[in-house]
Amino acid sequence: MQTLTTLDYWAVAIYMLLMAGIGLFLGKFVKNIGDYFKGGNAIPWVSGAISNFMTKFSTFIFVAYAGIAYEHGFVALTLIWSTVLPALVGVAFFAKRWRRAGIMTPMELLETRYNMPVRQLFSWLGVFFKILDNMVRLYALGLFVSAATPMSLEMSILVCGIIVALYTVVGGLWAVVITDVVQFIILMVATLILVPLTIQAAGGLSEMKLAIPEHFTWFNGPKGMPLFLMVYYLMILVKYSGNWTFIQRFYSVRDEKASEKQGLLTAVFFFLFPVIFLFPSIAAKAIIPDLANPEMAYVSVCLKLLPTGIMGLMVAAMFAATMSVLSGEYNVTAGVLTKDIYQRLFNPGAKGKEILWVGRLMTLFLGALITVGALYVGGFGGAFEANKLFTGLFALPMTLPLVLGIVLKRPLPWGALATVFGGMILGLFLNSQPNLSWEMATLIEIIACIAIYLVSGLIPSADQAYIQRVEAFFRKLATPLTESEKPKVDHDFVRVMNRLYAVALVVTGLLFAAMSLPSLRVTSGQLAFGAGILCLIAAIFLWTKNASPKIREEMARETELNP
Repeated sequence: MQTLTTLDYWAVAIYMLLMAGIGLFLGKFVKNIGDYFKGGNAIPWVSGAISNFMTKFSTFIFVAYAGIAYEHGFVALTLIWSTVLPALVGVAFFAKRWRRAGIMTPMELLETRYNMPVRQLFSWLGVFFKILDNMVRLYALGLFVSAATPMSLEMSILVCGIIVALYTVVGGLWAVVITDVVQFIILMVATLILVPLTIQAAGGLSEMKLAIPEHFTWFNGPKGMPLFLMVYYLMILVKYSGNWTFIQRFYSVRDEKASEKQGLLTAVFFFLFPVIFLFPSIAAKAIIPDLANPEMAYVSVCLKLLPTGIMGLMVAAMFAATMSVLSGEYNVTAGVLTKDIYQRLFNPGAKGKEILWVGRLMTLFLGALITVGALYVGGFGGAFEANKLFTGLFALPMTLPLVLGIVLKRPLPWGALATVFGGMILGLFLNSQPNLSWEMATLIEIIACIAIYLVSGLIPSADQAYIQRVEAFFRKLATPLTESEKPKVDHDFVRVMNRLYAVALVVTGLLFAAMSLPSLRVTSGQLAFGAGILCLIAAIFLWTKNASPKIREEMARETELNP
């Protein structure tokens, strides 16, 4: 199996410089901690939806889910479509509430809804779980990079970890969201080039169906069993609904309508794009039938079919996907460390530049810890198994009180604490039983956690101050935002962002076009060249978008209404 060539490395290097330039440029716009951790509530809902989608799709998808697609086919899509449900449930129940809560971190809500001990416990345990969760993602990225380059797995993890941490430190949430959009484009273009190549290499769809007929069924293999799917969907619903980055995108937009539109668009992305992302791994079973490690299906088919230069772009795209996830996770987790732990416990008077720099140092600290931890993920049985185990043990008990607490008024603080401790103890016990399947253990744990939490609501609280605080909190969640509570649209900043997107698209388009030149005689080179031209056309549109007389007239009218 071939590895990257000099031309491929140039493609990756240029991409890295592009991302670094965006991070440094946006760092100039970060003036305070609100800009750093929630984008000043001014993130456009389309950009927020793309970012929400990208922060859930990392190299983990192209390693763990790709392995399932290679072994069992379309059931990988059945599994990954579980991500659609949390987005739709978020629109129906959570989007308005999160935007109206007026918080900077998800943990901030817990002190108002419950009390300070609950906030602190969830903050510490939440940071611990985030470290474990992101170790798995960084491990998956290292696995991909090590397969495509001469670097060892350990060196790949260290290099990738350092790059992501340093980049996120500079730009904050704006850098995360803007580069998510750029990386979304790169990832889509690179993957769309690969799909027709895999169909061609497999002899066409009809030949694929003859060679691997079982892969074209939706419930093939052990992960297609009804109980497994039911529990997996339930687990993803709980995990995503309480995921800090998922929540952060809901409250980082201008108002409730923007929050709901963002959730709907996120659901559309979750439904459509996995088909494109996972198809090459399904086709890989017909093209390379005897892979020793199924989790290497995607990178193997890339190395086999993509010519020099284009493979470098694909590695850049894979790095882009995981960089999106990790940078978003580092940002929101550093927010909890800074606001919920450092400022709340150790330095209540901290503000301004001091707390902004603490946020950046916390981001760097997280990056170092996750990078070191990722070196040991292989001992848990691979990316998918490690993710399953960590989610069942830690995410479910910690997420349920956060998610249910924003819709249910009666459960008490002790119920939240009991849910966490009871759920973790029960999860450890159940997962240690060799004769109990993962799905049954997880289902029992979820039911037990919900029961513990709801039981606390059957006993009325005698604390009048607590009752009044909770009543006021739920009134706030039920009250629509006023115009004065919504940020004013900064049209100059929007124009700058559109032109930044345009510059990024120009670099991306030139990159695809240039890297395709050595292989213009083959299909992959022609597809890459065409993709580059489309990127350049999109760049011209974005650059000129805010220059039209109609847009200028709308900006002037907006300025008159909101001087």
